[in-house]
Amino acid sequence: MERFVKEWLLDPTVGKLIAAVIGLVVIIAVVRLFQRSLTRYVKDSDTRYRLRKFVTIIGYLAGILILAIIFSDRLGRLTVAFGVAGAGIAFALQEVIASIAGWVAVALGRFYRTGDRIQLGGIKGDVIDIGLLRTTLMECGDWVKGDLYNGRIVRIANSFVFKEPVFNYSADFPFLWDEIVVPVKYGSDRRMAKEIFHRVLNEVVGEYAVYAQNAWKEIVKKYMIEAAKVEPSVTLMANENWMEFNLRYVVDYKERRAKKDAIFDRVIEEFDKTNGRVTLASVSMDIGSVGTAPFGVKIMD
Repeated sequence: MERFVKEWLLDPTVGKLIAAVIGLVVIIAVVRLFQRSLTRYVKDSDTRYRLRKFVTIIGYLAGILILAIIFSDRLGRLTVAFGVAGAGIAFALQEVIASIAGWVAVALGRFYRTGDRIQLGGIKGDVIDIGLLRTTLMECGDWVKGDLYNGRIVRIANSFVFKEPVFNYSADFPFLWDEIVVPVKYGSDRRMAKEIFHRVLNEVVGEYAVYAQNAWKEIVKKYMIEAAKVEPSVTLMANENWMEFNLRYVVDYKERRAKKDAIFDRVIEEFDKTNGRVTLASVSMDIGSVGTAPFGVKIMD
């Protein structure tokens, strides 16, 4: 037994395996030490995240380099075996390979980055991590109305960037066009209503127009797209029930719900100041004047 142990310890392959394990353990320890130091000394979350990712990638590369150096004399012998097994491995791990290819596409093609709000694989949310195989989102919407977090963290395979459209709400143009439809009762002063809408829009979201205009100029330089109107606008359309005012404006993609609430609040305040000259419309029915068909109720024992 003792002789067997000595021969096993003197085997060059065993020595290389031990060296490889020691090298990988050292690399893992160093990477974790650096990551803990970053958490302690780097306060900005975005910078800290990127540095942690960079340290992790350096650790992977160092591990691969150490393994290649230790087993360099055996790589030639393994070439044939890798070639035979390659086809089977590629078929069995095709989803994994597609996800790694998706990670490369995201990194090089700038599909999205951490902090962006995207819709991927039918899920909408903010990107909080981009891994080698999966992208992690903090989900928005679903049972929660508006663009608010619902608390679920979703991990989506990177391969979806090849299978479905990738909607990015904040990449080159971090603004969205939004619209509000306000019904105004017939007989109201429509010119006063329009003035109120313009004044409220400029007060609540007017500042975004300046930033959006500058951002759109960069879009025009980068893509084949025409100039767009980013200033708030108000249009009128009449139907059989009321005058319908459409309020269109640009807003920061994370402030859409809050600004819509502020606009409605200010519009109602301004309408109240008009002493009835401008009022909101609503559907109402006078049953007494219209009349209803007779009906009976039968109670069963």
